[in-house]
Amino acid sequence: MISEKMMQLGKKSSIIREIFEYGKKRKAEIGAENVFDFSLGNPSVPAPQKVTDVMTKLMNEVPAEVLHGYTSGPGDMNVRTAIAEYIKNKFGVDANAGLIYMTCGAAASLTITLNAITEPGDEVIAFAPFFPEYRVFAEQAGAKFVTVPCKQEDLQIDFDALEKAINKNTKAIIINSPNNPSGVIVPEKDIIKLTDFLKEKQKEYIKEIFLISDEPYRELVFTGEKVPYIPCYYENSFVCYSYSKALSLPGERIGYIFVSPTMKDAGDVYAAVCGAGRALGYVCAPSLMQYTIAQCLEDTADISIYEKNRKLLYEGLTDIGYTVIKPDGAFYMFVKTLEEDAFKFYERAKNFELLLVPSDDFGCKGFVRISYCVDTKQIENSLPAFKALYEDYKK
Repeated sequence: MISEKMMQLGKKSSIIREIFEYGKKRKAEIGAENVFDFSLGNPSVPAPQKVTDVMTKLMNEVPAEVLHGYTSGPGDMNVRTAIAEYIKNKFGVDANAGLIYMTCGAAASLTITLNAITEPGDEVIAFAPFFPEYRVFAEQAGAKFVTVPCKQEDLQIDFDALEKAINKNTKAIIINSPNNPSGVIVPEKDIIKLTDFLKEKQKEYIKEIFLISDEPYRELVFTGEKVPYIPCYYENSFVCYSYSKALSLPGERIGYIFVSPTMKDAGDVYAAVCGAGRALGYVCAPSLMQYTIAQCLEDTADISIYEKNRKLLYEGLTDIGYTVIKPDGAFYMFVKTLEEDAFKFYERAKNFELLLVPSDDFGCKGFVRISYCVDTKQIENSLPAFKALYEDYKK
């Protein structure tokens, strides 16, 4: 009568959402100030004032039937042209509007892209730790999802593990830098090594292997380290971008897919993207948001608050004695658990009103993710609880 697969997906939400919902319930019981909820990657800083100003101006000056009407299926041509010019000026890639598809955020971008390129029997690789929905997106597209563990000491690419995992069925690799959940940035030397490796594998298997760059956190960088732009290094690449984090607009659901102009048969690949968007019902991304972001391409929210939180939390946890992978970007921190079972550690942390996300759903064991896109006061107030948890384990 119904899809068993979809029913099971609907019955079991992600662990992140489960913890978030538990947090809401717990806050109602004992007060929000007494619960240290680090579960959700929901930006805690407001969107730039310019975003509000642009939206207000649009609503006052653009006829409602235009502002709230349909755009072209792939997105408004003027908006796509503005994004293409931005890419060209910032990264030196010969982008054009005819290879950009506007979407409802990075989730839609990834879903459309995977449906556009995969066929039964194809495999999609992701480096662990990874955003849990990658598995859902890849399997929904009919592909087999393959996990390649990163090196434990720094969570960078383990090329030996990749060599063992890649094969003639590999259709795509997803890369996410800065990474959710670790905040790690893949350095340029490793991007060069990865893309050179894939070029050789394409020759060996006589087929295209796509590299999909998931980029909602590109602007959230605190170390001054370069975040390599994948189309500059590899021809068969996609960029799946979202304005949710950089502009603090997660609820507005706006982003895009960029097909590299150097990709083999780029026009046909873009047509497949358009076809996948059509088949999935992902056409005409929200008009108001398309017109808004086109005028805010150079802007970001005030990420200095995240940088402050990062410093406070990292120093606080390491001073207590925790082992922490120091993040270069995004607003997540990956912390080694004090016992092997991350879920048991998460349950024990709840006794101290600490809501941390166990790492199993991210494809690896022995860590928790802490989202520090919260009020700085929450971090300050939570440190005694982290210390009490640590001491409880050391008894």
